[in-house]
Amino acid sequence: MAVPFRRTSKTKKRMRRTHLKKTVGAVTTCPKCGASIRPHRACTKCGNYKNENVLKIEEEK
Repeated sequence: MAVPFRRTSKTKKRMRRTHLKKTVGAVTTCPKCGASIRPHRACTKCGNYKNENVLKIEEEK
């Protein structure tokens, strides 16, 4: 098996990994309540998806 001749320095390793950044996913707003949600998912605040109530969420008193 091939073995590296020299150890990769911290600087070289970090320079190589600069492109491996996490990106923020897309966020949309719920048309009914205005909460921020991920696209193509039911709203966790009001339970609507595509203007239909798909989740039964009890309101806090």
